[in-house]
Amino acid sequence: MDILYLLVPLSLLLVFAIGAVFWWAISHRQFDELDQEGQRIVDDIDS
Repeated sequence: MDILYLLVPLSLLLVFAIGAVFWWAISHRQFDELDQEGQRIVDDIDS
């Protein structure tokens, strides 16, 4: 039962850290135009 005093705060910190990283990625437009990057790899423009 004592382990819960450690695991609950650690899990809350982990959730907030993941949320902060996700929020940063959204605000810096990391998820915009995902199809364009996939298509850029398929299209071989160099040759």
